[in-house]
Amino acid sequence: MKQGDYVVRKSYGGDILFRIEAIVRQTAILKGVDYRLLADAPLSDLVLVRNPETSGASVAAKIKEHESLRRIRQGEEESFRPGPQPEDGAEAYRDDPEGAPGGYFEMPGRVLHLDGDGTYLRKSMALYARMRVPAHCVHCHESAMPEVLAHLLPQARPDIVVITGHDGVLKNRPHVSLRPLSSYKNSIHFVQAVRTARAYEPNKDNLIVIAGACQSHFEALLEAGANFASSPRRVMIHALDPVVVAIKASRTPFRETIHLTDAIRGTICGAEGMGGVETFGKRRLGLPRPGWNAKTVIPAYGA
Repeated sequence: MKQGDYVVRKSYGGDILFRIEAIVRQTAILKGVDYRLLADAPLSDLVLVRNPETSGASVAAKIKEHESLRRIRQGEEESFRPGPQPEDGAEAYRDDPEGAPGGYFEMPGRVLHLDGDGTYLRKSMALYARMRVPAHCVHCHESAMPEVLAHLLPQARPDIVVITGHDGVLKNRPHVSLRPLSSYKNSIHFVQAVRTARAYEPNKDNLIVIAGACQSHFEALLEAGANFASSPRRVMIHALDPVVVAIKASRTPFRETIHLTDAIRGTICGAEGMGGVETFGKRRLGLPRPGWNAKTVIPAYGA
């Protein structure tokens, strides 16, 4: 076996597909292909996967991903379902933008996404683009995220910040308890980054913060100021779970709270992997639609 090979672990029944990042003596450093998990395992515990696209672990993850995307699209359709005008004459967000006089244009909330994994970042960028969510995405190591975020926040002025990458509960942790941050690989860096975001903007509705990865310290992230975080039951989360929540926040009208059940159910791992607190959405509608674009308008990031 060598760096770059795809493998599964025998001791875990081959439940997750990994890629070997490095080999130190007889131990492989592993990164999940579909799940945001950083792990290590002896080479003797690994089974080489010749065709990762058709492996059982990868196929199962893709089925869950497809179902999650179907729920997102369904939510999009329901959010634009035509409804009656309110009696006071105010424009309702449930009105059909295509049928409104002059036509509405849409301004989804802007996302600043920091990711510790370049492959996951590219997947995230593709999903943001597909769902028409303006996003500025940056690849940086988890330990650098507090400093990078402090630099980027005043420039980007996002509505939503996503802080994610790899994490996991340490096998040989200094404490049996999962309460200390020292029991996790990267939770301390995520917590520090959340604190940086909250120092910049304390109000949870002005700046939505989504943080964490596989098995991250959910309670510490919420206490630091995150609106949504992983992982309540210390389970693995899918690479796109933080992105799914960010899209829900971006495309929920600013006068409505993000439906917690819908937001969490829309993720691939559900309430065991992601949780959060009541938060207002970030989408705004405008009128009339600019004449140079007959489609939905998405402002340039940072505009």
